[in-house]
Amino acid sequence: MSYFSFLSWVNSFSPAFFISIMNTKFTLSLFVLITILASGFQLGIRIPSISHDQNSVVSLKLSFVGDIMCHTPQIEYAKVGIDSFDFRNVFKEIKEYLSKADITFGNLETVTAGKTKKYSGYPLFNTPDELLDALKYAGFDILFTSNNHSLDRGNDGVIRTIQEIRKRNLINVGTYISKEERDSLLVIDLKGIKLGILSYTYGLNGNYLQKSKNFMVNLIDTSLIKNDVARIMEKKADLILVYFHFGDEYSRTPSKFQNEVVDKTFKYGADVVIGSHPHVIQPMKFTDKINGKLGQGFIAYSVGNFISNQRWRYSDAGVILNLEIKKNIDKDSLWINEISAIPTWVFKGYTGIQNEFVIFPSDTTLIKSFPEYFSKTDKEKLLESYNDTMEILFKK
Repeated sequence: MSYFSFLSWVNSFSPAFFISIMNTKFTLSLFVLITILASGFQLGIRIPSISHDQNSVVSLKLSFVGDIMCHTPQIEYAKVGIDSFDFRNVFKEIKEYLSKADITFGNLETVTAGKTKKYSGYPLFNTPDELLDALKYAGFDILFTSNNHSLDRGNDGVIRTIQEIRKRNLINVGTYISKEERDSLLVIDLKGIKLGILSYTYGLNGNYLQKSKNFMVNLIDTSLIKNDVARIMEKKADLILVYFHFGDEYSRTPSKFQNEVVDKTFKYGADVVIGSHPHVIQPMKFTDKINGKLGQGFIAYSVGNFISNQRWRYSDAGVILNLEIKKNIDKDSLWINEISAIPTWVFKGYTGIQNEFVIFPSDTTLIKSFPEYFSKTDKEKLLESYNDTMEILFKK
């Protein structure tokens, strides 16, 4: 669902696992329900809710995925003409899940600097504009663009990427064309909930911005973050969401740096923190905080890769992380009502028509049947990725 079309949201779906949080202060006792399924297991943690007058309650559904990368084989597989590309099939099997949210977010870990700069994958990415068409088709609304590859094609690459995103009525956060844009800070008022959105990266792969251009990419600087969060609070945001591109690559546990930055960010007043960069999934959890309307903050340290050519275990897996935010307008109270996740796995190979990359939900309850082109190894890897993701997400 596009944020701009304001289509109605869907009330229920079958997630790979379910966590229901019904109490703003999160002080009531927990009970844990574990159900063993043929394809894996479901973990649910439920907290009894305090009753709310449903007539004054509004709801906002947010979906997040991790790194959207485009290595050279992905460009080659998407080529349909001398100078034309089509990436839509990459998302055909998961489009319905991305489209259920009011706002869907992803980290665009490449730039669209144009064909004159020559298309390429790692280490200096430059991707055809058609990837953005596919992301629009798949249901994305907001792209985080502050990451270590933001400057792969210099300042011009940053600017053109922003321009191409906007041409498709999408929003980017974390890179900017002017200082005025950077300082304006993004607050979206949708369905009666004001959502402030910030995005930062740990670095730029050794590339540097001129001092006069340092507004172009948000770097992780706790003084800057503190100031930005305070200014968003002044705009009366109900919930402050912060994306961080950080962490040690391929590490399935958060680093000391990640924990320090997250702790400070919650102290400043952020409510939800979503991370990526390690190219693998890391745990998520609730944590106590003082500022803001939420009694606890929520952190997903890394939601992993969403699409890439990284074919090894843990990096070929991803997740669609869904949060439902509810607000009682009369009482001006806010709570996270539901968290759900759909683990994903990336297929690479011949589909009977052509070589393709295709993202699949790895929860077999969401797959009617395996495609005929799946080999035994493909099936085993999909199931392995599902079990890995389920184990990691709530690792203590």
